[in-house]
Amino acid sequence: PINHSETPLECERYKVEPYVMTADVYFREPNIGRGGWSWYTGAAGWMYRVGIEAILGLKLNGDKGFTVEPSVPYDWEEYSMEFKYHGCIYNILVKKGTEKAVRMNGEILEDGIIPWRDSGEYNVEVII
Repeated sequence: PINHSETPLECERYKVEPYVMTADVYFREPNIGRGGWSWYTGAAGWMYRVGIEAILGLKLNGDKGFTVEPSVPYDWEEYSMEFKYHGCIYNILVKKGTEKAVRMNGEILEDGIIPWRDSGEYNVEVII
């Protein structure tokens, strides 16, 4: 969506929010380039899911817990996210390193699966 509104002229043509996924971008006169059906489509939800799961790498793993297996641009040195699940808060830091590892509160998780807990706050470090 943001690429449809990079200039004032494009904003005037697109006419919808540049941060919302639309269902349509019209290609016929008189509305060529105009966005349609914003806030009315599941496309935004799917894009959000792609960002969380496929790019940032957060994936639920049934009853065992979850994993963080990102596919981020090479020049990203690190990023962080806060994941709230049931009564827990997981503060997740993902950063580049020489050896891959997953740690929760300093303890190495050999299988890379961050386990579910009933309550509390946990620091998770993922080295990619």
